[in-house]
Amino acid sequence: MAKIKICKNGPYILSGSIPVNQQKTILDLEGIPLKTEVTKNLCCDEEITLCRCGGSENKPFCDGSHRKNGFDGTENTKNLTEDPSDTEVFTGPSLNLQDTPRLCSGAGFCHRAGGVWDLTKDSDNPKSKKIAIEECHCCPSGRLIAIDPKTNKPIEDQVDPSVGVDLFGPLNVSGEVKIESADGKIYPHRPRRALCRCGKSRNKPFCDGSHFDNEK
Repeated sequence: MAKIKICKNGPYILSGSIPVNQQKTILDLEGIPLKTEVTKNLCCDEEITLCRCGGSENKPFCDGSHRKNGFDGTENTKNLTEDPSDTEVFTGPSLNLQDTPRLCSGAGFCHRAGGVWDLTKDSDNPKSKKIAIEECHCCPSGRLIAIDPKTNKPIEDQVDPSVGVDLFGPLNVSGEVKIESADGKIYPHRPRRALCRCGKSRNKPFCDGSHFDNEK
């Protein structure tokens, strides 16, 4: 079973031979994020320890810097439960959009072609619907999820577990990966999650875009 264990004030421990891949963001002609591409595999060991404090000299791997730099990795326990009041559902003629803003990592994939919200409203247009679904699938934090209005189920592709390392951003987790808190609780599953690796997020263990200010 693929799992990520969060250590108290320490690193992430990945188990289950989860591939860790370097990735880069591809921009469209207007400079808006379009998609990510894997550039190389960094590791696929049975167990891998990845930096969470932002201080490692061997990123993305942990080198023990958290023990010397006073890293406070306190997790936001609100993330351990699903609160329906945190999520808004936008309805369109052929697509619904589930939006949980507190999970946003600021990646920006949702802004292409007028934005996923307007595209959802225009989802009777097959092109708009297609792009809206693509943008949801590119959302690394799991903030945005495309919903089939006929079945009320998420529109998702089955993908193998993996962790993508954004050069200056978070650890992007995809697939069936359990994320376990430092005190042994399991976070609710989402098809994608963005884990903080700069150490500055106010929504740990998840990324809140603080790396844009800290250039990590």
